[in-house]
Amino acid sequence: MKKYIYIVLLILAAGVLYQCTTHKLIVMYNPPPADPNSSPVVPADQSISKMKLEPGMAIKMIAAEPLISSPVAMMFDKKGRIWVIEMEDYMPDTLGNGENVPSAKVVMLSDKNGDGVMDDRKVIIDSLVMPRAFCLVEDGILVAEPPYLWYYKLENDKPVKKTLIDSKYTDGGNVEHSSNGLYRGLDNWIYNANSPKRYRKMGDKWLTEKAHEKGQWGITQDNVGRMYANDNSTNLVGDYFPPGLGLNNKNQRNVAGYSERTVADNRTFPIRPTTGVNRGYMKGVLDDSLRLTNFTAACGPMIYRGGLFGPNYEFNAFVAEPSANLIKRDILGENGNVVKGREAYHGREFLASVDERFRPVSLYDGPDGALYIVDMYRGIIQHRTYLSPYLKQEIKKRDLTKPLSCGRLYKVYPAGKKLVSVTFPEDPVKLVALLGNPNGYVRDQAQQILVDSKPAAAIPALRAAIKSTNVFLVTHALWTLEGMGQIKTDEVLALLQSPAWNIRMQAITVSPSVINKNNYKQFANVFEQNVAKNDTIAAPYIAFATNGIQPFDKAAADDILLSLAKKYPKNLFVADAIVSNLQNREEAFQKRVEAIVPDTTVAVNKRILRVITAMNEAKRNSDPKVLARLYPKGAAIFNTVCKTCHGEDGNGIPSLAPPLNGSEIINGNKEVLISIVLKGLSGPVMVKGHLYKAPEIGGEMPGFADNKDFSNDDIVQILNYVRHAWNNNGSRVIVDDVSNIRNKYSKREKSFTMDELDPSLKTN
Repeated sequence: MKKYIYIVLLILAAGVLYQCTTHKLIVMYNPPPADPNSSPVVPADQSISKMKLEPGMAIKMIAAEPLISSPVAMMFDKKGRIWVIEMEDYMPDTLGNGENVPSAKVVMLSDKNGDGVMDDRKVIIDSLVMPRAFCLVEDGILVAEPPYLWYYKLENDKPVKKTLIDSKYTDGGNVEHSSNGLYRGLDNWIYNANSPKRYRKMGDKWLTEKAHEKGQWGITQDNVGRMYANDNSTNLVGDYFPPGLGLNNKNQRNVAGYSERTVADNRTFPIRPTTGVNRGYMKGVLDDSLRLTNFTAACGPMIYRGGLFGPNYEFNAFVAEPSANLIKRDILGENGNVVKGREAYHGREFLASVDERFRPVSLYDGPDGALYIVDMYRGIIQHRTYLSPYLKQEIKKRDLTKPLSCGRLYKVYPAGKKLVSVTFPEDPVKLVALLGNPNGYVRDQAQQILVDSKPAAAIPALRAAIKSTNVFLVTHALWTLEGMGQIKTDEVLALLQSPAWNIRMQAITVSPSVINKNNYKQFANVFEQNVAKNDTIAAPYIAFATNGIQPFDKAAADDILLSLAKKYPKNLFVADAIVSNLQNREEAFQKRVEAIVPDTTVAVNKRILRVITAMNEAKRNSDPKVLARLYPKGAAIFNTVCKTCHGEDGNGIPSLAPPLNGSEIINGNKEVLISIVLKGLSGPVMVKGHLYKAPEIGGEMPGFADNKDFSNDDIVQILNYVRHAWNNNGSRVIVDDVSNIRNKYSKREKSFTMDELDPSLKTN
């Protein structure tokens, strides 16, 4: 009898731990190994059974086909409904046939019966082509549809007016390298990944300004408003400072403290063989068990701010890796101005699946504090621009092309915890109270509702809130006042004296939007006092914010900058923050700095001289208009394929690719260069005496020999374009050159290394 009771108890326990319905699985479970030669479509009600999740966590499916199809992005509205972008037109087959058919949509999902699972679908906008991102703003929605950014005014959830906001939202860049995100930041601007722009609605007008460019797919922020992103081979990159600072000098590029490598760990730990990755044939891409060793499709990062997971998850990042069917967890920390992190565990992941079609592409927080996952659920995720013959065979082998109509949304939360979604009241005073909520999503949404509606009744409550001891409440109340155009000088000056660094930091950051001809002297005095306090962490912020004083008193602003240069000559962040104030007067200011800091090897002098050198080189650059007339197709290809990694100025982009400008490879043996363009190049690579290797750059440049979009003539055009652009002066390439190399390496599949191609540029 006892044995019988024991068995019954075990069965009941198993039933508690393993609840596999359409909705939920508390995973204390190892799914069976995957068959590397078969990847059948897993029915939605079985998909969770294929997953392995962090112990103590639960996962619930909240939407699946036929309710949604090929989702790539989602967001909640203030009513708790979920809006989704469906990109069903992405890669219908390995040739991309039909990818320009207007079949994509913006849809809205609702939970009519209140069980936490979406059960109703409404198409809001139809007939889109490759939509990238969206953002609810006031009474409408921004939608990115390359190359355009549209604003649809909505009435009763129906579009009634369509306005073009930016005709070049994705100016250049193929589908894998075009702007996306449309993320509403703490500072009330809308930011993007893979874009040098930010947007903001002010009354009936839309403002477009320069922004720090970062990332590839997905963008997120932390509790103090710093932005994070990544690229396909990089776990996480981020900013050490808020995104609105350091944007004032058009001659300066790569400002220190922006797009920094936040997490260096790029190792991945799939629970299935992942042979279906683009370079799976290359040594080191897969391990001995045929599993991906390092990120190759990192995307959709999210800083967890939900307040539900417990203290161990505070300041954690989650990163999606669809090619390895997993989600990684990182733990972040601060040291002075620097934010760095590490993977939470080695040898396993936060979430992984044995289902090859599980494609997590975007991660979000929500009104209940859960982590939300957008699963595109399909076989092909690599765009045809970079699709290797090897991967085409993998797709064919496991019949991964179809179907195109699947898609799933999940949420992850601590097992056993009751989820309570915060609702947003009509009462403005109650909305103000939500600005101090432990859930970052709730704080953001409450701020956005107030900024969009601008209720006068909220203003007294906001003014009271900025005197609170709740740092969250003070932070969001301050920026809500800024967004409503109601912030006062005295309020910012008072917060600049706060004993709490996070509050002082927000006050310094907001200062440039407050400084005017009537109050600039007060801010200059406070900034000078701050410099005298030897506050190393605040020093870069003061240098950045001093730009707000320049229009009214350049001498006073320069005195602050010179004091900072003298006190922190070796501080790289202070140096670049100073340079951000110096547009078109770098040389004159450098002489003043050198008079008080004569050592030209310290950071402040080196960073100013770096900009001066770049400006002088730019003056010698070839005329891009002349080059575009000589090589029109080459210019077009560069602007759509090459510049997203190598930079518009050819000087490379950190974490992505090395410089083309002045490169020995670009200017040297044309057979070497043609070989690289046709078959690709695996790093490291030596350029101008510097060895570029991961993580400073991505691990590989793809080749284009197998891409039918690029003829020999096209490759001639792009090679001649880059060999004569900027300061380059390479010999001319002709069609026969390309044809000969193509024939020579027609049977080669793997990419080259520089050691193979040119012994004079050896990398070891």
